[in-house]
Amino acid sequence: MADLPDASTCYELLARMALIRRFEEEAGRQYQRAKAGGFLHLAIGEEATIVGTTSVMREEDFLIGTYRTHGHAIARGTEPKRVMAELFGRVDGTSGGRGGSMHIFDAEKRFMGGYGIVGGNLPIAAGLALASQYKGEDAVTVCMFGDGASNTGNFGETMNLAALWTLPVLFLVENNLYGMGTSIERHSAQTDLSKKAEGYGIPGRRIDGMDVIAVREGVAEGLRLAREEERPTLLEAFTYRYRGHSAADPEVYREREEVDEWRQKDPIETFAKRCVEAGVLGEREVKQAREAADEAVEAAVEFADDSPEPALDTMYENLYAVTDPGGWYAVDERSPEPHRGEQEEQMPAAARELAEAGAAYAGREEGPRPNPAIQGDAQEGSAHRVGDHGEPVNAEEGERDEADAAKPDDEAEADEVAEAEDAT
Repeated sequence: MADLPDASTCYELLARMALIRRFEEEAGRQYQRAKAGGFLHLAIGEEATIVGTTSVMREEDFLIGTYRTHGHAIARGTEPKRVMAELFGRVDGTSGGRGGSMHIFDAEKRFMGGYGIVGGNLPIAAGLALASQYKGEDAVTVCMFGDGASNTGNFGETMNLAALWTLPVLFLVENNLYGMGTSIERHSAQTDLSKKAEGYGIPGRRIDGMDVIAVREGVAEGLRLAREEERPTLLEAFTYRYRGHSAADPEVYREREEVDEWRQKDPIETFAKRCVEAGVLGEREVKQAREAADEAVEAAVEFADDSPEPALDTMYENLYAVTDPGGWYAVDERSPEPHRGEQEEQMPAAARELAEAGAAYAGREEGPRPNPAIQGDAQEGSAHRVGDHGEPVNAEEGERDEADAAKPDDEAEADEVAEAEDAT
């Protein structure tokens, strides 16, 4: 077991882990109160992997994660109140309330975001590392992802390029033993994930993800190799999430005894106990760290509650990165007047009417939605496109159908009788 660092470092590690734990617990409560929308993936139990990694990174280094990254942003220095505001969908959130739990992002802290697509962050990490190499910067990109992402095509492609171009990148797989609800033995033929990049020339190593000091040492060496020798590496950190895959996970795939066994290895409790027994920290400092976490999270909730929601007239902002000169852009052809896709706020009136047509259902009485193929679009004055049995009708027939529908029942019945007599 590695020696403990100095008292100041130990206190910072403990305080940061306690803050993330307290934040995640409160995020879960706020989600149950419907304050936080969308999906919610908590990292309770994985604090040592997060804090151990970020504690040895430099300010100029990049960090990119997946969709379980509240703690990653906080560990990189993002204020908890801004992360909580993002969960609440408020304007003071890290992404202006537009990203939510899965898309925390703070470029100032060089935390390059969480991504909802499994393995989607891997090629982006390679791109960040390539940019640093191209510009001659002394920065390393750390890419953290789950065990399930090691099975994606993006994984192999990214490992190949990282090795081929000797990119300054460290890959760290947070192996919490389950890809969503599927155990690693059932989703990966190679369960030693540290070996998965060897075929591409990238060495791997396993570390104890529940021990913040072990993670610090492993990541520090990986950063050194990337920075000084331009050698990408793969670390596999064994960790465990005490909550389900998401807040909606019933957790039917694992036994309660398994969770209880891993709780005996709680990264915060074991580290606090170790620091006290070694005389590096006292019980007073441990209590102080916990109280500071409580105060910070309470302030974060209050801040998020007070932050306003984004104004509705901003819904079309920041959908695209608009550059000058223009370059490639999307084309929106929802109206007779096509417009640039990245300029949604300047769309023609006809396109805006179509884009917002769904709002028309808000005031309608409940009932089955119309079938556009038979009844036409749900727009006032629209004509039928096909007959009752799927045969096409022309505009005149569509207009006649609407006129017939407007007739009283007895008049319409008389017309049907007359048509039948004509046919005979």
